[in-house]
Amino acid sequence: MHRFFVPPAWLEKEEVTITGPLVHRLRNVLRLKAGAHIILLDNSGWEHEMEVTGVFTQRIEGRVVHKGLATGEPRTKITLYQALPKLSKFECILQKGTEVGLVGFVPMISHRCVIGSLEDISKAKVERWWRILMAAAEQSGRGRLPSLRPAMLFPSACEEAGRGGLTLIPWEEETERSLSSVLRAEEQLPFSINLFIGPEGGFTSQELAQAQTYGAIPVTLGPRILRAETAGLVAATAMLYELGDLQ
Repeated sequence: MHRFFVPPAWLEKEEVTITGPLVHRLRNVLRLKAGAHIILLDNSGWEHEMEVTGVFTQRIEGRVVHKGLATGEPRTKITLYQALPKLSKFECILQKGTEVGLVGFVPMISHRCVIGSLEDISKAKVERWWRILMAAAEQSGRGRLPSLRPAMLFPSACEEAGRGGLTLIPWEEETERSLSSVLRAEEQLPFSINLFIGPEGGFTSQELAQAQTYGAIPVTLGPRILRAETAGLVAATAMLYELGDLQ
């Protein structure tokens, strides 16, 4: 069944009226007819199954026939602090990270980033990122949109992450502590994890030391060097598996 995020106000009553650009997609692209069923999402974690009762030029009418909790949300809340690679690669990270189960993205600017200034990130680019997140969340069965924080400098990101949650930073020179060993050493399963991933050139040793002062734990992702757009997805998937979220 096709899934769509819609304004929560549309789902306050059993009868639903869809307006705006989504009408074109449902009417002219998917060619929905009366009697068809779709899933509407209000970003609360609930999903609403709607039966279409009428298709018109500028609106589509229907009624909610079932409401239930979405099953695509992970128990473990992993936020990816991603030092920005080339922006086209960051779009892939947003898309695939949403599919994997990340709950938040924080774009960072670190020493070796290709983008050197927060001003390099336009409003239009951020709007495109949100569209990518929404499409990926709809496709992958999510019930909530991941958060997308404003871009921040690396020191500010370290300070923010240090306020709560387990913070992990994959580091190519770390050879002993693995993701699984750190997670198994926790007395309780971590609920919130901050995952720091460097840019194409990696973090500097000074940045690693700075992150450690805020409680970040360096870990290894194995013997192979992963690209910036791959490392976060691999690490997140491994953690979700280790913590039982992929069962």
